[in-house]
Parts: sequence; structure tokens; C-alpha cells
Amino acid sequence: MRQQKRFGKIGRVGVLTLSMAAVLPLLSVGGATGAETPLTLPQHQGLEDPNTFIPADNPLTKEKVELGRILFFDKRLSKNNTIACVSCHLPMKGFADGMPVSTGINGLKGGRSAPVSFNRVYSKAQFWDGRAETLEDQSIGPFANPIEHGFASHDEMVAKMKKIPGYRKLFQDVFGGEITIKDVGRAVASFQRTVLSGNSLVDKFDTLGDEKALSDAAKRGLELFRGKARCTRCHSGFNFSDEKFHNLGIGWDTNTVDLGRYMETKNPEDLGAFKTPTLREIARTAPYMHDGRFKTLEEVVKFYNQGGVKNPHQDNTIIPLELTDEEQKDLVSMLKSLNGEGWQHVSAPKSFPK
Repeated sequence: MRQQKRFGKIGRVGVLTLSMAAVLPLLSVGGATGAETPLTLPQHQGLEDPNTFIPADNPLTKEKVELGRILFFDKRLSKNNTIACVSCHLPMKGFADGMPVSTGINGLKGGRSAPVSFNRVYSKAQFWDGRAETLEDQSIGPFANPIEHGFASHDEMVAKMKKIPGYRKLFQDVFGGEITIKDVGRAVASFQRTVLSGNSLVDKFDTLGDEKALSDAAKRGLELFRGKARCTRCHSGFNFSDEKFHNLGIGWDTNTVDLGRYMETKNPEDLGAFKTPTLREIARTAPYMHDGRFKTLEEVVKFYNQGGVKNPHQDNTIIPLELTDEEQKDLVSMLKSLNGEGWQHVSAPKSFPK
């Protein structure tokens, strides 16, 4: 059964070549001036109102979002000026990096693939293992990671930033004080909350009733998604994620198990469990799973169809699906119809503080 229509039709928001400065007029700006210029995020078909998810202690402002965008793209926020947030979160790759695991400073490899950074405004615990409770916490975590941005501590990065007069001025203008790691997190998180994906072909079919939006194969795939394929048991809600953690069996067949959520909770029920990612933009974000082991959506669907990999801690919702070859193709067609709009405004700043 289709969901009821919730919003009116939303048109395209920008193109990839637009800068944040170009997209800001599309956001509703209040009457305040200076660093207190509030922003209201646009709504996109299929998504809940993102403005209701903005935390009260970090309201969106035009200047804060722009500062966050600069920080997101600045490679100087790494030990040797080679890595920026965008290095692992590329717009044209669905804000992932297209690699099985991410590459950080000095070519060092992490152990997990880069999670997507769009629609984070809706997300609760961040990272594959949920170790960051807020987007502000997530935004500063990689800076002090020896494999990612390479600083020994947040204090070391802030000390480097304070040597850049332009940053000292920006933080004074936006936050009214000296540079702090807390305010770095607040700015980057604010920028990330503006990066959205909605108004996909599935949304147009499902909430607008546009029968021509989906191919016949994708329509059949949508029925499978909600029925026989059991996808909504984890990929539920408007963002196609239950925001919970599940053990699918990844690594248990090769003795390369990442303990995942267990390392944070020490709860045996969380052994090998990872957070359910959103499926929006899924066709752009290959390879798949937390270790990037699957190159194609066809491989992912085949993995689920066989019931994952059995292990003592596997989630009990993961069972063999008995999908035919044609049904698997239909499901992939539906998944490929989840690319959307709202993120295309993101591009690098024309200049950085000096």
C-alpha cells in the first residue's frame, strides 16, 4: 500500500557546479543580521521536515553553514595538509569515496568504508558502530584519528588553526570567540545538515502517485522490497534506515570479523553488528557493506537472498529469501531508483582563509 502524499511537488535544487553561496538564497533567511542569520532548510519529496531535527543548542545560521563548508573542504585540517573531510565524502559518489575502505593521511588505510554524509540531519548515533552520539561529535572525530586526519589531539589541530588569521576572524564573527574544537564541530555539523537527498523516482511514484516515474521492473521491485524480500525490516521509514544495528554475518565466513557495535557497548548481542545505512543514493555509493566487499548491488541482493552468513550472533531477521533471478533483478531496479535531489549544490569554496 502506498504512503499518503505528505508534501507538494518539490523541484530541483541547484546543480553540482553551484556553490553554497548560490544555494543559500534558496533557504529561508530570517530578519536577523550577522552571525545570527537563521536558515530554514528546504523540504524534499519523501523526506520529513529536516528543520524539526535541528538541535536547539546548535541552530542553523547562514554564516555557520558557510564556515562549516570551508572546514569540510580544507586540507589544512590534517597533519600534513593532504586530507579534508571531502576526501572521503565526495558529492558525485554519494558522499562516500568509492573505495572498499577509506585512505587517510600518508596513504594509511582504515578498516571500514566511508559512511555517506547526506541526510545526517535525520540520523541518531553516527558512524558504522554508533560511537558518536551526535553529528557534532562525529564531525570532529576524524581530526584526531592517526589514520584519518592525523592530529595527535584536537588541541593540536586548533593550535594550527589559530595560526591562520582568517580562521580566527571567522570564528570570532560566527561564534563570538576564539577557535574551539566544539565550535569546529558545530560548524561542520551545520553544513552537513544542509546536505539532503530526496525527491527520488521512488518518492515521485510513491507519494505523488506518478505512475510513470518507475519502470515496471522497479514497481515490482518496490513490492518485493516491502514484502517477500523483507527489506523494510531494517531499511524502514522515509530515510530507509531503522537507525539500529544488525549482524548480517559479514566476515564470519572468512574469519575476518569486525566486532562493530560490540566495541562500544560490550553487549554480546552487538557482536558483529553495524548500523543500517540509508538506501538513498545507493546506486552512487558502491562498494557496499562496512568493509566494501561487494562491488555491485546485484552482489548485495544475492548475499541477502542466501540469508547472509550464519553465525551465533546473526540477526534473526536475516533468513534465506528464495527470490528468483528475475525478482532479484527487479529489486535492483528499485534500488537504482532511489537517487535523488538536494545535495547537488555542494562544491568547494572559491577560496580559503589565509
